[in-house]
Amino acid sequence: MYRAENFWLRRIAITLQLSFYEKTNVAFLEEAILADIDTDEFFIQKAIGWALRNYSKENPEWVMTFVEEHELTIFAQREALKKIKQNKMFHRKHTKSSTHDN
Repeated sequence: MYRAENFWLRRIAITLQLSFYEKTNVAFLEEAILADIDTDEFFIQKAIGWALRNYSKENPEWVMTFVEEHELTIFAQREALKKIKQNKMFHRKHTKSSTHDN
């Protein structure tokens, strides 16, 4: 993969598909993330987390697997899993309150 020297261009490559949802090119997203996964540039790490968090709305299983299989920064991982964890917490709370009502 071509890697631009300008980190803003690399950030754009990661966030390019934020609004594509089910039409996200997962191979491109993965390639763009892996090209910069080990950078310490805050805005790149934010973009990685943001892109994964957004795609988790469409495919949480893929995001969970990606996070488990790759060494992300703590910041990127936290951002990537934010919606998934919120949904699990909501589901747990909702399920618990339903069982207590019976």
